Amino acid sequence: MNIVEILKERGFIDNTTHQQELHDYVNNEKVTCYIGFDPTASSLHIGSLVPIMALAHMQMQGHRPIALVGGGTGLVGDPSGKTEMRKILTEDEVNKNAIKIKEQLSRFIDFENEKALISNNADWLKELNYIYFLRDIGKYFSVNKMIKAESYRTRIDSEEGLSFIEFNYMLLQSYDFLELYNRYNCKIQMGGSDQWGNIVAGIDLIRRLKQDTCFGITFPLIKTSSGEKMGKTVAGAIWLDANKTSPYEYYQYWINTHDSDVVRFLLLFTFLPILEIKEIAQLKNSELNAAKIILAYEATKIAHGSNESVKSYFTSAKMFGKKEIPKSILPSSDLHKEFEVKDSSDAMPFVKIDSSLLKQGISAIELYCIVGVSNSKGEAKRLIEQGGAYVNGKRVESVSYIVTQKDIDDNSIILRSGKKTYLKVIIEE
Repeated sequence: MNIVEILKERGFIDNTTHQQELHDYVNNEKVTCYIGFDPTASSLHIGSLVPIMALAHMQMQGHRPIALVGGGTGLVGDPSGKTEMRKILTEDEVNKNAIKIKEQLSRFIDFENEKALISNNADWLKELNYIYFLRDIGKYFSVNKMIKAESYRTRIDSEEGLSFIEFNYMLLQSYDFLELYNRYNCKIQMGGSDQWGNIVAGIDLIRRLKQDTCFGITFPLIKTSSGEKMGKTVAGAIWLDANKTSPYEYYQYWINTHDSDVVRFLLLFTFLPILEIKEIAQLKNSELNAAKIILAYEATKIAHGSNESVKSYFTSAKMFGKKEIPKSILPSSDLHKEFEVKDSSDAMPFVKIDSSLLKQGISAIELYCIVGVSNSKGEAKRLIEQGGAYVNGKRVESVSYIVTQKDIDDNSIILRSGKKTYLKVIIEE
């Protein structure tokens, strides 16, 4: 199979341009492709995993991916998929975010020896002369066509409307495609389905200026079986930055995948063989739970490395019980190998408190608030009353329970909220 067929079978592709020509192109050449990443935050989140994994698959098949960080367009803001104008960031904020994003992408894609490239469109967009840009590039864009694009139409119909600064975004993204075509012979742009209008505009610009055919591939918006966007939880987004979402929390997100999403997520978010994944479609109960563990392990390994994935696996097994994973289930997974981990507890999220807090004793309600397990005393009280609060694995039976030095085990106390949230409280002198 060629790379387009692989991406299609794994569920990545929503739409493509020039379908037959695209297949011929990737069959006959080692191609260069790109995806843009918006640096409006210091970390990417799980919602960005589909494009990231698509670039990784491109590289695995011998093609060259470009990750384009929008250091220039990030100063303007993409209206696609938004009902209101994005917050305008300072140049310093955008630059700091771009550096962080580069670090995160490096875990998924090998940038050594120009096997892949990272570019920042600030390198060319900031130097543009506005008059010449309007004359040389703007003349190829029809306003009539632009306002028919879904991203613009949605904003025009919204209460806030579409600002002129955002109206320029399609021209800038099209110019990015042209620039990467000129610099690296990049002929494929990929992105979310909401980017279709911008991608097609870039293809048209290159056709007019260079008399050459370029291609577009878009990805579907990935939602869970419950209809929620990927990575959205009660606690907030699941980030790729370990300082925002710990590897253990990241692992637990995948463990909690809904039964009907397991096969789809294995295809999208791991590199395990397609045939092995499709073989588990009929699994149920404990065997399906084993597949979830492998999904969590493989996804965490890709994002945070083998060491963190192993620690998270053993910590989860320690908290919830170790489950047997038959070697017949996804046999290519490294999880079937034997691991040696000295201290798996390091994977659990933790906070440190001074031992003086426990000398006179502290109510469980207050402790839960101090360490951030509960947002308020009222919330902590309800948690205890509903039987969802635990100290060192023992349920807190009364709202008047006092935590003391007697609860310290190996210089720490393990707090639990509900079935899945654990926090290690390390006691310091």
